[in-house]
Amino acid sequence: MDFAYDERTRALTATLGDFMQSHVYPAEPVLAQQLSGDTEAGPKWTTPPIIEELKTKARERGLWNLFHELPNLTYAPLAEISGRSPHLAPEAMNCSAPDTGNMEVLAQFGTEEQKERWLNPLLEGRIRSAFCMTEPEVASSDATNIETRIRRDGDDYVIDGRKWWSSGAMNPNCRIFIVMGKTDPEADRHRQQSMILVPRDTPGVEVRRPLRVFGDLDEAHGGHAEVIFSGVRVPASNLIAGEGEGFAIAQARLGPGRIHHCMRLIGMAERALALMCQRASSRVAWGKPIATQGVVADWIAESRVRIEQARLLVLKTAWLMDTVGNKGAHTEIQAIKIATPAMAEWVLDKAIQVHGGGGVSQDFPLAGLWAAARTLRLADGPDEVHKMSLAKRELRAGG
Repeated sequence: MDFAYDERTRALTATLGDFMQSHVYPAEPVLAQQLSGDTEAGPKWTTPPIIEELKTKARERGLWNLFHELPNLTYAPLAEISGRSPHLAPEAMNCSAPDTGNMEVLAQFGTEEQKERWLNPLLEGRIRSAFCMTEPEVASSDATNIETRIRRDGDDYVIDGRKWWSSGAMNPNCRIFIVMGKTDPEADRHRQQSMILVPRDTPGVEVRRPLRVFGDLDEAHGGHAEVIFSGVRVPASNLIAGEGEGFAIAQARLGPGRIHHCMRLIGMAERALALMCQRASSRVAWGKPIATQGVVADWIAESRVRIEQARLLVLKTAWLMDTVGNKGAHTEIQAIKIATPAMAEWVLDKAIQVHGGGGVSQDFPLAGLWAAARTLRLADGPDEVHKMSLAKRELRAGG
């Protein structure tokens, strides 16, 4: 394994680093102000104007669709840098979920017609999308539990079901949903599900409400919605790949999505550590900087060790995905999905503690970063599911 960056990666890293310093970090308070309603930022749930401005600047610098164009090992340091400002940088670069995963599904499994109608506008950043998989009435950590029905009716499919945590669906520019449901409940449990494209304006689609994450509405990228599908009729040509392919498509989609999240989480942890060091050096308690307190020094050292461990495992995973494919990297993808959110959550918790009351306030990004890290211990599969699957693989190998 050679993790040395080639010339292109070094150039992109330098360009992105400059973009973060000159445009992204200064835009963070502007985003907060626009989301608070203190400015004329447009109707609720629309993409804030500051993000649209950053998109233009990112495209001018060649920082656009990098997830789609680059190998995982090249993209890893760039995603990490963007993760230092996860509510701004990834979307500015058209590299934010759920659009990235949806674009990969369409690129890998879509027909030419589907690509022309939906993939190209997504790649150009003209529309947004949502992925409708999780359901409130079943344990969706087991995707075979999904109850939404997709029934064939002549030249159409009819969809009935209830989804939630459909990220981005509140944004009025979200034009297309990828919906996972059952086409044949009697088939093998991994062949019951299919995925289908549902335009947002199709009769019977109801975006019912936004969901709060730890009590806050995540408005910057279009929120997380509960969506009802009641007799929704779409052409049979909207089916992706074929009946019974939904579970396999989901696994193909979630592998890259998981490593992208982990790449960004390392950047979040790096920012937390930098803020922790700055705060510990500048704040004085009992006559000396709190950095001199043994427990704080221990947190700082332990943070560096944990970040480096996670980064090396993520880079190994990226290298394997590039060389032997997602299936060959399955063990490592599960390992990073277990380890990286937990690492980032730990580092952010200690950074918050060093900041005291400021750590949980809006004056620092730490509370929002912590909420994102904690949420990712559930999103794309909870820790316990990955551990159970990983343990089964180890038992087979050892037995």
